[in-house]
Amino acid sequence: MSGPRVCVLDYEMSNLRSATKALERLGARVGVAARPDGAAGADALVLPGVGNFGQAMRRLREHGFVDLLRERAAEGVPVLGICLGLQLLFDSSEESPGVEGLGILAGPVRRLVTDRKVPHIGWSVVDWAPGAPVGPGPGAPEALSTYYFVHSFAPEPTDPADVLGTAEHGVRFCAAAGRGNVAGVQFHPEKSSRAGLALLERWLAAVPRATARVVPA
Repeated sequence: MSGPRVCVLDYEMSNLRSATKALERLGARVGVAARPDGAAGADALVLPGVGNFGQAMRRLREHGFVDLLRERAAEGVPVLGICLGLQLLFDSSEESPGVEGLGILAGPVRRLVTDRKVPHIGWSVVDWAPGAPVGPGPGAPEALSTYYFVHSFAPEPTDPADVLGTAEHGVRFCAAAGRGNVAGVQFHPEKSSRAGLALLERWLAAVPRATARVVPA
């Protein structure tokens, strides 16, 4: 059986190659879309991202992805945000005052306030909430919860139930968040070796297959 069709959104704010290659390695049928029609029929959407929150939201609007993401999330289509992509799922960010985020998850994104060097660059262990859908499960070795981070900001979900995992960099912060079919991670699973691939594999395994959908060539 072929894997789910996953569409990675290209809004000129990410290096897509590592994410698409990781998903393909796990058996997903991966497409890259620069416009909403390129995501037609996808079983799931991936929103990667690096850079500035405000600039990213501007480019998402220019590419027509704001409505697409909100609509697909409301329809129950799985959405995965990676790094900046996680932050964009929230209402706003201190990085770009006055800029409205996607608002799919409630809460602000705030700068890391710590005596440690910022940006936080390197490997950190994520403490997963019990039952977190993208977590490795109870009893997993620490190596399967150690991921690669590059960030200066992190979300603060309004509802504590939306926090799927936390990590520490002089201060504890939200490293993964989600609700229902929407999830996001602050780290880069595609750059996190075996632990990252295992997380993506768990996420893909939960993606329902819309075999009746017609996907444009």
